Amino acid sequence: MSDTPKIGGIIAYPVTPFSADGIDTDRHGRLVERLVSAGVHAIAPLGSTGELAYLDESEFDTVVDATIATVNGRVPVIVGVSDVTTAKTIRRAQYAQQAGADAVMILPVSYWKLTDREIAQHYRSIGASIDIPIMAYNNPATSGVDMSPELLVSMFGDIDNLTMVKESTGDLSRMQRIAELSDGRLPFYNGSNPLVLDALKVGAAGWCTAAPNLRAQPCIGLYEAVRAGDPEKAQLLYDDLKPLLQFIVAGGLPTTVKAGLELLGVPAGDPRAPLLPLDQRGRHELQELLAGAI
Repeated sequence: MSDTPKIGGIIAYPVTPFSADGIDTDRHGRLVERLVSAGVHAIAPLGSTGELAYLDESEFDTVVDATIATVNGRVPVIVGVSDVTTAKTIRRAQYAQQAGADAVMILPVSYWKLTDREIAQHYRSIGASIDIPIMAYNNPATSGVDMSPELLVSMFGDIDNLTMVKESTGDLSRMQRIAELSDGRLPFYNGSNPLVLDALKVGAAGWCTAAPNLRAQPCIGLYEAVRAGDPEKAQLLYDDLKPLLQFIVAGGLPTTVKAGLELLGVPAGDPRAPLLPLDQRGRHELQELLAGAI
């Protein structure tokens, strides 16, 4: 496995702006630059926030290339490469590696309910096809596949480049179980926005989040306060952020984040159908949540 920078802290998930012809690369570059300049610790294009599920292969490649060109080595880039089939996921993972990604993130998506044996073989096949690290992403709410801590730790032991886990179930005990079963060797990352403070307190290596698109500094400050052992500051920042975190999750990340960016004067366009733009009631509530956002 090739040498890669250590990944941790605030891992920001940019939206994907669309044009009439596909991807608006100029706007995308500005959105990614905005996150990097704000001080996030890594960029993760093509997650749920980036509408990966709604992109064709040429659009996927365009977003990967545009992200890596804009970041230009300043922070790690973790590319979401998930797809229903193992073959297409391998193609995407190999493309990301060749383009210069530091790691890939994989959510096991399936129409049919996968067995643990099938999930493990899916990751094993992808791992054998690339040299860069894999972040296993557990989010049964979107993928329909739930990976237990036991399965994740087992794959960590069997697949050399499966080195990280993003846990998004909102179940703190799962993160603690991953740490316990791996003797603390398998880093876990919080993917449940409302759970972030508790997750960081129990040792999450980072926070995978779309929130920095709208309020970057409080997100970074929260992470740094926990790391510095300042629980009072961390709690104040979390209490300030919590209503926004709950809102963007409940309303759907692409829909709410794109609406929020527009309200902040940084338009990112509409989400792709079947998703719809945020309605007026939602926009009004979001505007109140973003008052004074930095």
